[in-house]
Amino acid sequence: MNDSRLSDSIFGEDENHGEPAGRLPGRPKAPEVQSRAQARAARPDDAVDHEAQTVKRNRRSCLVMVMALVVVVAGLGVALKTVGTSLIPSFGGGNSGGGDFSGEGTGSVEVKVKAGDSGYAIGQALQKAGVVKSATTFSSVAGANPEFARVQPGTYKLKKQMSSQAALNLLLEPGSRLSKGVTIREGLWVSEVFATLSKQTGVPVAEYKKVNPATLGLPPAAEGKLEGFLFPNTYEFEPNATATEQLKAMVDLGKKQLNQLGVPADKLRHVVILASFVQGESRLGADGPKVARVIENRLKDKMPLQMDSSIHFITQSRGTVTTTDKERDSDSPYNTYKNPGLPPGPINSPGLEALKAAAKPAPGDWLYFVTVNQETGETKFATTYGEHQRNVVEFQNWCRQNPGKC
Repeated sequence: MNDSRLSDSIFGEDENHGEPAGRLPGRPKAPEVQSRAQARAARPDDAVDHEAQTVKRNRRSCLVMVMALVVVVAGLGVALKTVGTSLIPSFGGGNSGGGDFSGEGTGSVEVKVKAGDSGYAIGQALQKAGVVKSATTFSSVAGANPEFARVQPGTYKLKKQMSSQAALNLLLEPGSRLSKGVTIREGLWVSEVFATLSKQTGVPVAEYKKVNPATLGLPPAAEGKLEGFLFPNTYEFEPNATATEQLKAMVDLGKKQLNQLGVPADKLRHVVILASFVQGESRLGADGPKVARVIENRLKDKMPLQMDSSIHFITQSRGTVTTTDKERDSDSPYNTYKNPGLPPGPINSPGLEALKAAAKPAPGDWLYFVTVNQETGETKFATTYGEHQRNVVEFQNWCRQNPGKC
């Protein structure tokens, strides 16, 4: 049975002279003083020995004093390290001295911990919110606990009048953190990213659509558009994070990852578009770099890419591997069946693995590929059309044997 949906798809850094400057004119000159050597020569030997012993004693005394000073300074350094910033005076008002509440506290209050906050800075925020009695005491408790290093930036739900130790315990408890975790998986369209963010954060989709891309710090390669540049990852947003703040976090992480790849700026857009096809057409792994090579080879030979993932992007529809004749007849510039070369932009948000594959395609002469088993992801590559057609038949047979999975 010939199925056009199946057969048409091929990719599934001096001496002084004159008056001394400090003496007033006419002032009598001070009597000359014998040198130490002359004085020694004029004294009996026992006097010289006595002086030598005195000098040695003085030297020993100086050495002892220096060593004592070093010990004091070193001790102060240890104290500073132990208590962190607790020796810094309080600028938050209230009781910045010692003292502490007892117990686990009552009620509820939200406190924000900022990135880079010291133990004392966190203590000030807690004291201001009525959580702890003293920022100094909290800083001392935190500085003495190695686990304090695990406290992450974010908004925490704590209690009023807690002991410093109890407050620290809650800061170390993941459930006390109110930030919202949102996972954006690889290969999503911008429309799907907006929907996922909205569902997880409660921010309306309309708010994401209203964001001006120019305010997000997109790289020049994005040409002012978000598609392909909202990096897939798991993000933790503050409860009141705006749509702009959320999208900017994704753009910033994407720029960081792209910079680490070392792709030249003039090649970056090409790599991101290519990576979006690698993401959409393969199960990645060893196949990712090979799919990237197929695309590069077809571009070199001026062959149409003919990739169904571009049609799915146009129709914004998922659920099938193949496409119909009508869908492939679209006049969209993203239609890789009718238009040569790469489309105007990325067709999804590629992940790091796909970006790496696009930046460094595998060596090979392949011009075709097809995933012959949609469950295992087994993909076969071919250099000739005849070989590819045999692989397509294998794919079609699998689809017939597994209805509803293609």
